[in-house]
Amino acid sequence: MSTTTIHTVVPAGIGPVELTVTDHGSGQPFLLLHGGAGPQSVNGFAELFAASYDVRVLAPTHPGFGGTPRPESLDGIADLAALYDALLEQLDLDDVTVIGNSVGGWITAEIALLQNPRVSGIVLIDAVGLEVPGHPVADFFALTLDQVFTLSFHNPGPFRVDPATLPPAAQAIAAGNRAALQTYAGASMTDPGLADRLAELEIPTLVLWGEYDRIADLDYGRAYATAIPLARFQPLPDTGHMPQLETPHQVLHALWHSADTDFSAFAR
Repeated sequence: MSTTTIHTVVPAGIGPVELTVTDHGSGQPFLLLHGGAGPQSVNGFAELFAASYDVRVLAPTHPGFGGTPRPESLDGIADLAALYDALLEQLDLDDVTVIGNSVGGWITAEIALLQNPRVSGIVLIDAVGLEVPGHPVADFFALTLDQVFTLSFHNPGPFRVDPATLPPAAQAIAAGNRAALQTYAGASMTDPGLADRLAELEIPTLVLWGEYDRIADLDYGRAYATAIPLARFQPLPDTGHMPQLETPHQVLHALWHSADTDFSAFAR
């Protein structure tokens, strides 16, 4: 069973934010953060995860995505991390594993850096945000939608959408998603200082990466795992930038059978 609730969250220094959160299942809590593709890129996986295991999966919509409002004071990745940190406090959740894909992975890394004891582990799925010499993140804002699909999936055919066929409301949401992504992540979708800050992390971390990701390639993923002292790196075959969409059962198996990764959440 899933419910969608609008929470008023008040992160320090940002002010009240209306945050839409879809809540799936019950049990051990997981916070699942979407990337630039919007909330629809994780909702199916959230339902599958909650149906497959005794877990509660909270899947928020980043303000500005999915047609939701974004207050002007909320304009960076660190702000989103503060927002979700405040949400965990407001909901009084403990032993939370945070999972994020793409920009959601970057937000996840920033949440970990806040060192909230409520967070017991993180999972980065084809995250961006890191600056890796020789392995830049694809210039998303210079790509056509068709090029984005080509670079994002091992087999893009089932996922391609012709934007001209979308109704006006859907086109407006897609444009809003793109604008929100650029506001939060910037044109390069990287932070030059992130690697140095990640070196201070002491939290169990699983880094999952599609072997055919051409938005942020496999070596970029390895560099992400290397930057985090307790990280374990696992490539996913036949998969691109959004494994939770393209090969969700691979992601589930990696989450639940992550030997050598000390996730207290997974042990229950």
